[in-house]
Amino acid sequence: MIQNILLADSGTGNTRDMMKALMQIPRIERARLTILHAVTPESTASAMTESWEKGGKILAEALTELGLNPGDVNAVLREGEPKDVGGKVADEIDADLIVMGSRGLKGLKAILGNSVSQYVFQLSSRPMLLVRDDLYAIKPIRRMLVAYDGSDSSQASLDVAITLARDVEGSEIILVHTVNKLTSKLEEALRSAPDNDPVLSDAISKLRRQGINYRCLSPEGKPGARLCELVDRLNINLLLIGSPDYRPTIAKAMPDLDKLLGGSLGDYVRVYADCPVLLTRMEA
Repeated sequence: MIQNILLADSGTGNTRDMMKALMQIPRIERARLTILHAVTPESTASAMTESWEKGGKILAEALTELGLNPGDVNAVLREGEPKDVGGKVADEIDADLIVMGSRGLKGLKAILGNSVSQYVFQLSSRPMLLVRDDLYAIKPIRRMLVAYDGSDSSQASLDVAITLARDVEGSEIILVHTVNKLTSKLEEALRSAPDNDPVLSDAISKLRRQGINYRCLSPEGKPGARLCELVDRLNINLLLIGSPDYRPTIAKAMPDLDKLLGGSLGDYVRVYADCPVLLTRMEA
């Protein structure tokens, strides 16, 4: 259940349009919204004052653009580095979902470019909806693609998709289990009916119980490239993917360099998928 949403608003990008699309979903419309703007520390008092004033205007503009009353929203203006403030406020409000912009930087560029979204996701266990700044349009959420492999994190993604789709007329969830190489036996089974993929059986049962329209696909190839291809071909509005946390407990407070350097599926789709990406995090 999504009850507390944190919208990190830098004053640029497409996060407000993403929030508008989310607010069309009945269950999201009832959630408590916190809008955060982080004020970066400045070297002089006058510059700091100017930054605070600019931050206040950004929050006011967000309320107006989203058509919200100030009394219905928790507007937070907080001094600090955006990458640090985002995670702290998410913990303070116990956010069920973080909505944040992304410049789509990849690998080493994300590190050298001080990527806020990458940093926050690496250190957070909360679902994060990333919206690339260069997406030309955010569409109403009707058609969702869930990358599913039976893992706990992919099941968490499916649960979020069900929450979003349950009360939306005409919604559809596309379950995708990418396979590096199909065996002849599995290929024969999938040719007769895509629902025959054994990995998808539990997910299919859950969707049927909820009465949600669905489709199943089990394409062959590299998961990242295939998912991004399907996003384009099927006109997907939202891609949901699990991102398990394999770090030992002692390293939970440190960024995962393998992911930061682009070695994960989540990092790949974050950069290349031409739609918003919702990443769920579960400990492996």
